[in-house]
This record gives sequence, structure tokens and C-alpha cells, in this order.
Amino acid sequence: MQETGFKSNKASVSELGIKNATVHWNLSSEELAKISTEKGMTENTSTGAITVNTGEFTGRSPKDRFIVKDDITEDAVWWGNINIPFEPAKFDALYDRMIDYLSGKEIYARDSYVCADPKYRTNIRVVTELPWSNLFCFNMFLRPTDSEIESFDPEWTVVCAPGFMADPERDGTRQHNFAILNFKRKMAIVGGTGYTGEMKKGIFSALNFILPHQKNTLAMHCSANVGEGGDTAIFFGLSGTGKTTLSADPNRRLIGDDEHGWTSENTVFNFEGGCYAKVIDLTEEKEPDIWNAIKPGALLENITFKEGTDEPDYESGKITENTRVSYPIYHIDNIQEPSVGENPKNIFFLTCDASGVLPPISKLTAGQAMFHFISGYTAKVAGTEAGITEPVSAFSACFGAPFMPLHPTKYAEMLGEKMEAAGVNVWLVNTGWSGGAYGTGSRMKLKYTRAMITAALEGDLDNVDYTTHEVFGLAMPNTCPNVPDEILSPKNTWENKSAYDAEANKLAVKFNKNFEKFEEYASAEIMAGAPRVSAVAE
Repeated sequence: MQETGFKSNKASVSELGIKNATVHWNLSSEELAKISTEKGMTENTSTGAITVNTGEFTGRSPKDRFIVKDDITEDAVWWGNINIPFEPAKFDALYDRMIDYLSGKEIYARDSYVCADPKYRTNIRVVTELPWSNLFCFNMFLRPTDSEIESFDPEWTVVCAPGFMADPERDGTRQHNFAILNFKRKMAIVGGTGYTGEMKKGIFSALNFILPHQKNTLAMHCSANVGEGGDTAIFFGLSGTGKTTLSADPNRRLIGDDEHGWTSENTVFNFEGGCYAKVIDLTEEKEPDIWNAIKPGALLENITFKEGTDEPDYESGKITENTRVSYPIYHIDNIQEPSVGENPKNIFFLTCDASGVLPPISKLTAGQAMFHFISGYTAKVAGTEAGITEPVSAFSACFGAPFMPLHPTKYAEMLGEKMEAAGVNVWLVNTGWSGGAYGTGSRMKLKYTRAMITAALEGDLDNVDYTTHEVFGLAMPNTCPNVPDEILSPKNTWENKSAYDAEANKLAVKFNKNFEKFEEYASAEIMAGAPRVSAVAE
């Protein structure tokens, strides 16, 4: 075994079964970028960041994500199309073949951790076949000091081998790629795919099981920031709703952009040490924080260049629409250090409603908050995906169903308990359409959405009059600083009021139809948060 880099005297990949490998320990981002480029795996860009083509897979493969079903998970995991069971014996055999594949190779090992709150810190050892995969983990996981590495004791292990292909008949996978969590062995293994997000989301999924199930801490797929007065705000939202944009506020410090825990000790902490942002159609004007974070140390994925240059072409989706960049959080200037805040005072559920029905901002009761949290609604509009010719409603439980091993109502009930204890305000913010549905109305102006969020954060909506939405039961403010009163009630913005009523009932039916699979697990308080569909609509 040949080894380079800095590590603890006790650290060894032989404990994992890997033999005769050349192991590079805890290399810097500069070293990993240099090796990746020298080996012809990545290219340099005009930004100083390197870029990689992840190959066959340019995104996660949800149907190839598995959880080992054993006495830890059997009665706790919500099994189904999202959480697919895998046999322990099959895992052991597949892992042994994967380790044999890595033995004798040049590999990259990293000691890192997740959870910025020291009480919840979980040490992670990452072993990767490729140097740029290791760079991604340097960016995305938290980075221990040299003295911490000297005494480092890993609790979980991530092994990533993109070149290792599973044999479905032999190994029990669906196809040659896989991402598998084993809670008994405290291990996440990824093979047959170079898409780096599988490692990030593997550990996120593990924490989404461990923290609520074992440590009474709510795990959340959200961004978070904190104001000068120490007030924390949380932003939930699916892709395209504005989560990253709206949580990046020059007057507030970023805690994190994607994954957080909310503890019983009244703290909100970032799981990660970096950001993994989409860069399709990125401009400095729209996303200055992300734009300026793309510099040496960042890793771009699946972008192309402007013709004849080494300048990234962010408008191009030639390889994929899911172009990405990972960078350490310290590439952002205005951050909270450490990445921990106090109990949130405001929670925002962001939705891009293409039907133009939902109010631009509304205040939710506890039951409504839990209902909308479980629903996780937004809409995909025409042109966002091949084959979509009109808006399509999309529901993703807890605003992150693919990463939630427990039943969604578990997370919702924890949210409700914490909301009540903290006295938090919960707001539903529609960043989608106003004055009509997609194709008729217009997208809500960003300056108005920012003004509404600022008003909520600063308490300017605490003492105004509200009107109740007749279908969804949402409390809509009648006035808001720097926002025209007429847009605050969506029905007022439609010329055809009866058409609005019909569309509102149509959306309500979709909400309730989606929620049917959760009804038997949901409390009366949660069910009271559902919209009321008229008899005609039903």
C-alpha cells in the first residue's frame, strides 16, 4: 500500500477491504484539480474553476437508489417507489466485488464531516476512484482541521466507484448503476455513475433517517439565512421556485442553501460545507453570489464552452439542462460562521403556481403548514421538459421526497411541534403566475416577491388586515409595503372571475387527490388544512 497526503496514523483503507492501492489522503482542492486536469479527466475554464463531463449520468437515478432492509430499517422506513429495499446479503456481495475492483488502483480518500452543530456532528470517510469526485466532497462536506484529522474516527463511510458496473442478475440491482444506503454498516456506496450528486444526496438521505428517528431533530430540504438581529428564516421549495435566489439576501447571512437540521435545543444548522447550484442560464445579474463563487476550487459539471474559447456557455443545455457547480461555502462572502442559527421566526414555502391561483403571499395555520409541507407543490411549465405542452402540477412530499426515508407525516408532525414551540410564522409564497394561468397571466415580479418576504421578515405583516381565500382557506394580507394592493388577492387580477373560480377548484382537486395516499396517517389538524372543493367541481 502506497500513501500520500496527510492523515491520522490510524487511518487505513485496508479496514474497508481495499488492498495494494495507492491512496492519496486529504488532498487540497488545488491538488485534486491539478491531478484531474493532468489526467485528462477535466478541463480548465476562464473562471479558474475546472469542468468535468460526468458521462452517462448527468443527474440522479431515483429508480436505482436503494436502502438495505434489515432490523434497523424494516419497520421504520416508508418503503415503496422512493425507498426501494435491498437485501443485506446482496449488499455484502456487491460491496465485496466493488472493493476488489478498487484494490490495486490509485484512489483518493478524504476525512470530512456533516452537521455544523457540534452536538450532531457526524464524521464521514470518503473513498473515491476519481480525483474530481473527491474534490466534490471537499467542497460539499465540512472540512476538519489538521488537528481533528490526526484523531479522526469515521462514523460513516462513502465509497464511490463510477467505473464499477453492477451485474443486475447477479447483484440484485435494476441496472449497472446504483446508490445504496446500509444503516447497519453505516455506509453509502455509489457505482456505475459519475454524477457527484449521488454522494451528497446519499448522506442527506441517511441524515433524514438518523436525525428524526434517533435524535429528535427535524431534517429539512431547505435553504436558511439569518438577519442582523439573529432571526433565522427557512426557505423550502422545489426546483424553479426561487429558493436559492430568495435566500441570497445582501442584508442577511447565508446559513446554507440546501440541507438543514432543526434541533430540540433551538438551533438550525447546515448539514454541508458547500453549495451545489444549477448554472443553466446563469448570469451575474440574476445570481451574483453563484456567479462570483465560480473560481479556483469550484467544480463545474456538464457545461460547454462558447465557441473557440474556454469561457463557460451557461445558456447551453447541449449535454444536459442540469448543469451544476459545486463550491465551498466560503466562496460566498455573506455567510454565517459557523453555519448555525437560532430557532426560525419565519418559514417560507415557495411554489411556482402556473395556474395563477395561489396568492403571492399568504399566512398559514399550523394545520395548513403541515398539509402544504407534506404536499410539496409546484408546477412545471411548457418548455421545461420534453413532452410538456401545458403546465403540469408536481408534488414532492416535504419538498424533497426522493431523500426522505421516513413517512412524510413524521416530518410534518415534527415541523408542527417545532412551529408551535417556537411561535414561528409560516408563509406560502407563490413565485409563479398572476392575472391568469401560464400563457395568459404574467410571472410575479421578483421585486414584489422580495418586498413581500422582507415585509414578513420585518414584521410589517403582523398587524395588517387579512382576507381568507375561499377555496384554499389561506390568509391573504390586504396590504404590503412596496407591493400594489390589487395583486395580493389573485382573483382580483383575473378579468374572468368565474374562470378563476374554476381554476382554483381544479387545483384544489389535484391537491386533495395527491393527498389521498397520506390521509390514513395524517392527523385531524393536518386534514383541516386541505382546500375545500365546491360540489360542482367535485
